[in-house]
Amino acid sequence: MQVEAGDLVAGAMMLVFGLIGLMLASGATDNEMYVFGLSLTGFAAVFVVGLIKRHYDKAEMHARGEDWHV
Repeated sequence: MQVEAGDLVAGAMMLVFGLIGLMLASGATDNEMYVFGLSLTGFAAVFVVGLIKRHYDKAEMHARGEDWHV
């Protein structure tokens, strides 16, 4: 099963957002920016894990011959 182009683009964007979050957290001089940077990184990581899970769920359903309904 191939990776969809939209999922690839969304995953790449989340990778960039996660790195930006890490840079914000590392250069933070106040607690609010530190928490925001870590939250942005955490959100990006959870989003990418969700994309990976959805891909493998689709592949599993395809192997069983079922249709995937989003």
